[in-house]
Amino acid sequence: MTVLGQVLRREERDILKMRRLYELYGYKKYKMSKFEHYDLYLENKSFLASNNIVTFTDAGGTLLALKPDITLSIVKNAPEVITSPEKVYYCENVYRSAGQDGGIREILQVGIEYIGEMNTYAQGEVLSLAAKSLGEVSENVLIGVSHMGLITALLERAGLQDAARREALRCIGEKNAHELRAVCEREQVEPEAAGLLAAVVATYGDYAKGLARIRVLLKDLPQRDPSWQAVEELGAVYRVLEAVGCGSRVVLDFSVTNDMDYYNGITFQGFVDGIPQHVLSGGRYDTLVKKFGKDAGAIGFAIYPDLLERLAGEEHDCVDVLLTYGDADPAVAAAQAEKLTSAGLRVYVLREDTGKVRYKEHIQLDKRS
Repeated sequence: MTVLGQVLRREERDILKMRRLYELYGYKKYKMSKFEHYDLYLENKSFLASNNIVTFTDAGGTLLALKPDITLSIVKNAPEVITSPEKVYYCENVYRSAGQDGGIREILQVGIEYIGEMNTYAQGEVLSLAAKSLGEVSENVLIGVSHMGLITALLERAGLQDAARREALRCIGEKNAHELRAVCEREQVEPEAAGLLAAVVATYGDYAKGLARIRVLLKDLPQRDPSWQAVEELGAVYRVLEAVGCGSRVVLDFSVTNDMDYYNGITFQGFVDGIPQHVLSGGRYDTLVKKFGKDAGAIGFAIYPDLLERLAGEEHDCVDVLLTYGDADPAVAAAQAEKLTSAGLRVYVLREDTGKVRYKEHIQLDKRS
């Protein structure tokens, strides 16, 4: 490890490695202002992860917002005519209201967006970069993959619309099979359509085996049914992931859902061992791009490094050297600390060991030093 690598904290090193990874694949850094016109977020509230938007009025009377999201700004500022894919990565803070106390949460996000012609390679590249990004953090990585096109087709086949469809989508996201059946019964969904919906969304685990099972479940549907297009897309992307060594890091998980007004294809979440919630989320959002009048597809993901701090907690709390000097000359202690830090070691200097500092090595100077 270089001296720089020793000085940087773990999450800082991880972010640098992720940025390098994205640049290897032709992604360019995107930098944005802290502020955006509030209307941008008001008109796309259901796309946002949170409705807690922090607003203020500038000197000219314009209502602005501290950015709660980055993807919206990237799409808004993408060229009107996209002849070659826009591939960007970002490392930005977003801001959200903390709730009743009126505080503001500052949340770091790292991610990429791919806007342009949407094909198998593009989707496979983004999904593989999601897996490789988390691979920079942990050896035990899992990406749960779903497809909003398949879920939407099955909900439409069941005849669920509007409020009932949103309720069913919530049940799928919560893996609540009992309540999903209750919704179908209340809406008088035909048993065959209700059973097919329940069986498909309950499929979880091994990607290849899961796809094989879904193909069996859909065998009576005509080939022109949109469900088949979604399944074939899932299969084609999996072949790309296998080709780059990421096949073992993905599973099928249809509880990974997003708003159907924006997301229209593959959606996914990323997990690392040791953290009980997803630390990465992403998906395909062609509908949002078209809402801005741009004829292109889009897919991307965001990582939440603040959640990854749990993995690095012990490392951050533990210095390389505890240097105690007792009755020795403080100038000698300072010189010794300078020598150690120049070698890239993290040093904590105290007169006496208080027992509250975690360290790998203890150096005790005596009066003769």
